[in-house]
Amino acid sequence: MTNASPQNTAIFTLRPLPKAAFVAGYAGLLPQIFAAVLVFSGSEYRWTGLAAAYGYAAFIFSFLGGMWWGLGVTTRRDDASATAIFALAVAPSLLAFATYLPWIWGWEWPGPSLAWLGFFVLGSPLADRWLSARCQLPDGWMKLRWHLSIGLGGITLLLAGVTPTA
Repeated sequence: MTNASPQNTAIFTLRPLPKAAFVAGYAGLLPQIFAAVLVFSGSEYRWTGLAAAYGYAAFIFSFLGGMWWGLGVTTRRDDASATAIFALAVAPSLLAFATYLPWIWGWEWPGPSLAWLGFFVLGSPLADRWLSARCQLPDGWMKLRWHLSIGLGGITLLLAGVTPTA
């Protein structure tokens, strides 16, 4: 007779992040750098650069939630609370959407929205640290996360600081 509640015996082996992950991650800063160049150029594309910088930061912040979701699904420790992990995973998308509301409602934008996103991205490795007690993270994860978060969050905050409001 078979067990009515079979155990899932899938095992995931985490390997250290390959060099390609670091190269691709750092290359992922290029869109924000390009947007900053547009903003600082003083050209007619300044507002395009600001909108692109906002959108890219929001996309990447939401992407982080997807990464956390994937880690929760695949590497969650047996005693870790799934509720808290998955609540954390959806938070970036909800927060990014909240920073979009001033634009669509005609409120002060883009400076405050860029600032909030910059702070959220800068602080996001703290969520990874919290997650590391509940999920397995590959070797090199935290190093890459801090580097990319400081890069993207820092550029986004810089742009928030030099942005006139619309």
